[in-house]
Amino acid sequence: MTQPTKRAPGRPKAQPRVEAVETVSAPTKKAAPIRRREEKSKNCVYEVVSGGGIVWMLPQSGITVFDKSKGEVRELRYCPNENSVWTDEQGAKALKKSVVFRDGMLFVREDQPNLKSFLDLHPHNVANGGSKFKLVDKTVDAEAELEKEFLVTDAITRVRDTDINDLLAVAIYFKINISSPVSEIRRNLLNIAKSNPSQFMEAFDSPSVMARAIIKQSIDYQILKATPDAVKWFDSNSRIVSVPSGQDPVDIMVRFCMTEKGASVLSDLEERLEKLS
Repeated sequence: MTQPTKRAPGRPKAQPRVEAVETVSAPTKKAAPIRRREEKSKNCVYEVVSGGGIVWMLPQSGITVFDKSKGEVRELRYCPNENSVWTDEQGAKALKKSVVFRDGMLFVREDQPNLKSFLDLHPHNVANGGSKFKLVDKTVDAEAELEKEFLVTDAITRVRDTDINDLLAVAIYFKINISSPVSEIRRNLLNIAKSNPSQFMEAFDSPSVMARAIIKQSIDYQILKATPDAVKWFDSNSRIVSVPSGQDPVDIMVRFCMTEKGASVLSDLEERLEKLS
């Protein structure tokens, strides 16, 4: 530890006069947070839902809609040089212009607010209950596409990971020959999972799918007998349910087994199949 320096005794040494100086510290600059610049374009695109061909002209004559703000039915008309799309607010010299979709698409610029209003209010717009055209919402479309991809992935995983015995009911529902090799059954199911993932996944949770599988197997193992006019017990030939003319006996039997009365029959069929396995 450094010892303080000792001064010889006597008159204290005069200290130099120091002027007080106010020191101002320069402000510390903080880095501004990096922000992603998002400028949302007001341009938009509308597309024909189906068909339309190379050129499709949107009907304009006598187009009326209910205006909620005024509580009355009003006529729509697109006139590029008018500020309003309502016919009763347009000038006497207003000139109507055709609205044309080319190759199923119509691009609307930011400086065409009247055209956008006309399309948004038009009764043929899907958003208004129509079926001819719709606004292309890239965000919604991207989310829907992503959801579809996830659903396909889930369906494929279900085919791969589910025990073949648990897949048979679904295979029968989709009319796949369950006498085929296991690899062929899975391949056929995989094709269905890719082409219609929603219906494929719903089949696993449907009671009627399981009922159909039990009924079909019961017919194959001669527990049941299906004829054009009835479904019967094979051994006793006693009628279980009548089949109306022109209808599928299996469909009628499935609907019957979904009722309270038919539930006991379905349970009996399931027990008989288990004894055969």
